[in-house]
Amino acid sequence: AAAIGALGGQVSLSAKVGNDPFGRQMISVMQEFNVETKHVHLDSKSFTTFAFVSLMLDGERDFVFNRGADAELTEAEVAAIDLKGVNIVHFGSATAFLSGPLNAAYYSLKDRAKKDGKSISFDPNYRHLLFGDKIPTFIKQSLLFLKEADFTKLSDEEAMLITETETLEEATEALLAICPGVFAITLGKEGTLLGLAGKNYIIPSIPVKPVDTTGAGDAFVGAVLYQLDGLKIQDLDFAAWKKMVENANKAGARTCEYLGAMEAFKHLNNSI
Repeated sequence: AAAIGALGGQVSLSAKVGNDPFGRQMISVMQEFNVETKHVHLDSKSFTTFAFVSLMLDGERDFVFNRGADAELTEAEVAAIDLKGVNIVHFGSATAFLSGPLNAAYYSLKDRAKKDGKSISFDPNYRHLLFGDKIPTFIKQSLLFLKEADFTKLSDEEAMLITETETLEEATEALLAICPGVFAITLGKEGTLLGLAGKNYIIPSIPVKPVDTTGAGDAFVGAVLYQLDGLKIQDLDFAAWKKMVENANKAGARTCEYLGAMEAFKHLNNSI
């Protein structure tokens, strides 16, 4: 679903969950993090979408999905969102590029945000078990968003998949040609590759001992968007981006030190 960054640091979430204990708990958790949830809808006909996460010994993870209510978010429901005062609209695709009303809702909100002059942020969030033999449609739709986003965050795997290249260097060159905005490719312990104004830079991260990498990418992109709030992305130079990415690298790295993303996020203000 789409998260909306509003001026002043307030975040509003647009999504749909099942009208079940899991869905209601998710809304409660978002509220505990001071996220506005008036655009999170309860669906009595579908269960809350699940992502089952398996942890490896090195803190990396694998996902199994059981899709439910998120697919049912409609164009009418996102049309009710008032974009006045909103600075950034963030799209984390994951299931949004699959079938269901959510797909059309995503495009309608993107088009309205673009028309209203809002900054658009995009994270393709590719998961192999979601798409399987539907990879071509994932690539096609990701490219559409890449060409309109002001800021895009990708993993190295996503960068090569979407550009249909075999090396990070090839993917970077392709993205520099495709993206009119700024992009960041997260590289784990190696830091982040930043694509800006036709050039690319590696910005190092900090060393940590990973316990659970779940949520690290979300922490990174959230930290970037928090720092971008109230700024014009097009006016920022490399020095400004370097500082923001260094802080976001710390947020992503520190998240890996805790078991569970929600637990990690509680500590970020005190650890970066």
